[in-house]
Amino acid sequence: MLKKFEGLAYASTNDFIYGVSKKPVTCKNGLVIGGGKIIPELNFTLPPMNVSDNTMPEVIAQYKGIMEDALKRAVELCQDKLVVEVELLPPATYNPAWGIEICKVVRNKMWEYESKHGLKSALRITPVDIREDRRSPHMWRGEMWDKIMETFEGCAKEGADFLAIESIGGKDIHDDAVMFCEIDKSLFALAVLGVKDMHRLWSHISSIAASTDSIPAGDAACGFGNTAMVLAERGFVPKLFSAVVRVISAVRTLAAFEAGAVGPNKDCSYEGVFIKAITGSPISMEGKSSACAHLSPLGNIAGCVADLWSNESVQNIKLLGGMAPTVSLEQLVYDCRLMNKASEKGQEGALWMRDLMAESDSKFDPQAYILRPDVVMDIAGEIVKEGDYIDKAQRAALYTIGRFRSAIEKGELSVDEREEMWLDTMQGQLEAIPADHDRFIAEMVQANESEKFVAAKYDL
Repeated sequence: MLKKFEGLAYASTNDFIYGVSKKPVTCKNGLVIGGGKIIPELNFTLPPMNVSDNTMPEVIAQYKGIMEDALKRAVELCQDKLVVEVELLPPATYNPAWGIEICKVVRNKMWEYESKHGLKSALRITPVDIREDRRSPHMWRGEMWDKIMETFEGCAKEGADFLAIESIGGKDIHDDAVMFCEIDKSLFALAVLGVKDMHRLWSHISSIAASTDSIPAGDAACGFGNTAMVLAERGFVPKLFSAVVRVISAVRTLAAFEAGAVGPNKDCSYEGVFIKAITGSPISMEGKSSACAHLSPLGNIAGCVADLWSNESVQNIKLLGGMAPTVSLEQLVYDCRLMNKASEKGQEGALWMRDLMAESDSKFDPQAYILRPDVVMDIAGEIVKEGDYIDKAQRAALYTIGRFRSAIEKGELSVDEREEMWLDTMQGQLEAIPADHDRFIAEMVQANESEKFVAAKYDL
């Protein structure tokens, strides 16, 4: 049974703040996410190397070394709470036993430091969505689907606390939507294909979580919103277009919570701010400390309502200060320490810190502007109004376009004049969507069926 969200979790922006969630998540060891403190979430990956049967001993040694070094530094910094995310590389999902072994090694090291040093921690495991493989016969059955589910279940049994994924349902159309800046096609990919896939995918993940005493944490529209953001940063697509894609992606990511996810939502899911506003669930976010993985215009503002503060992902390479994951951990710890100290001054201190983070970024880029807490609440309010998922996405996108027009006119947002024409273009594309949504879906399927997008894989 899908859960429906018909209102916002927060009555006031004064309550919409980092480190505090209406529905905090508690782990088996008592670690609470969203219970009053923002907590670092360290994300890391291997250095450039092959992952194979022959190299697995070295792979395991790498993960052990990363954890030993990072956890040691956490203790030295007097950090008593930590979340670790392991985003499994493709070979470790294609071969579930490898991913499960990696999870076991990492979690055992975390338990060791919890036992010896009192460092309470939780592990988020994120298999790769290998259904993007064109050999996958269907989105919800077949070899690729089975391997993902086997990886989730095996990792949960080995101690993974949070189950997460960056799912790709709809990406087979969305890549072209971004390339040609077609916001109506983006809406179809996210609010139709994406939602349909998320409901099926997260119903299964939530079932696995229930049977393994783990937590169905959340998803990320990374392959959608972040792809558009990175291309916008490089000047290939308009930033206004990327920002509206981000808003539409919230409708898709919310579907995971309708199907059982409870948070903390995934770090590269910048649309998580809308999810928190609607569901009250805790979220992970990434900002300036994620520059090791990608550049963005969201360095400070991303932290405004975060409950976990992540570095995205960093390779295990040597820097002057030490190994890169340990360096990232230290940066995250100091960021969280400062934010928590502001919160200790009471609500006034926390709001002062939150608003400084928002004001420092929001004027310079529309992708940052939509993360302003007041703007988030208003957009989220459009998403939860009555209607189907196409209605919700269309309404939120059109509201965002109108909000951009107003912000530009008032001087609250700086946008390159060459980009402003895209507001009219996107509005026209959105308003042209047929009121008969079955017709819209049929037209999109017919226009986009290809070797890459096979509608039958979605039961269309």
